[in-house]
This record gives sequence, structure tokens and C-alpha cells, in this order.
Amino acid sequence: MIFVTVGTQVQFDRLIRTVDEWAGARARNDVFAQIGPSRHQCKHIRSERFVDPSGFRNCVEAASLVIAHAGMGSIITALELGKRIIVVPRRASLGEHRNDHQVATAKQFAAQGRIEVAFEESELADKLDQLDVLNRCERLGGEASPQLITTIRTFIESGHIRSQPTSASA
Repeated sequence: MIFVTVGTQVQFDRLIRTVDEWAGARARNDVFAQIGPSRHQCKHIRSERFVDPSGFRNCVEAASLVIAHAGMGSIITALELGKRIIVVPRRASLGEHRNDHQVATAKQFAAQGRIEVAFEESELADKLDQLDVLNRCERLGGEASPQLITTIRTFIESGHIRSQPTSASA
């Protein structure tokens, strides 16, 4: 199954429409999408506006591929479960979000080689057409690496963090 998720807060019709059209053109019947407040009427994929948290996790676990907006919850869940993920970041210039933080998020994860990113609809269709050659995903551990813990401990112990006065004591 291919699982598509756009989160719950803002519509992302560009993503849903692209996957719906791709599935129809390829006669795919294995796509399920959580579409949020979308205005797009899906013709070729199964969809629900909202999926509760346990249903969301079940969908990711059952998926061979996750296609998502660049929301941290979607990305981290897919990586924790070792699922391949293609991220399509929302873009402020298209009215899909207030700013381009999702573009920055997608670029950072892509630079680590952990995710595939499609910035344009045509890129997404091309990546979907090459599903067999997409890299498998390495499962993200549920704990911080020893190196990260040591770095944070060293930073804290060096005195770089100072308590900030609270409004009651200021």
C-alpha cells in the first residue's frame, strides 16, 4: 500500500491531486490518502479526511511507501518505522502555508540522504514511476545517539545555558 498524508490543519490539494491523477493513469488501486480539509474530490484513490493517531501509525506500518507533506510527525514516524518516504513540501508562494519552513525541513532531511523530496508535481510523478529503484530506508532509532548525548552534556556542563528570570522574579 502507498499511504499519503497531508496533516490535519491546512489543505494540500496539489499533492492529493497529483497522486490521484498518477494512480488513475497507472491503474493503481493500492493508494490510501489522509487528505485533511482538501477540496479535491478523489477519483482514483481511497481517502479519509482525518485518521486518528493510532490509525495513522497503522497506515504507516502497513505502507510500502509514505508520501507526505514535510511535517515532522509524518517524517519521523515513517523513519522510525523504516518506511521509504517521499516528501512534498508545502510552499508559501502557492498559498499552501504561511512560510517556507517545510521547504527548509525537506532540504535538511534530503541532505542527510534519509528521504526523497519532490518540489514539483512532475518530480513526484517521476519518483512514483521509479518506485522499484527508490532506496530502502534505514530505520531511525528511537533514542538519541551517544554522540548527540555527549555533545549536549558537554554543552550544558560548560555553563553555556544560564537560567532565564521568570516573569515573577523579573
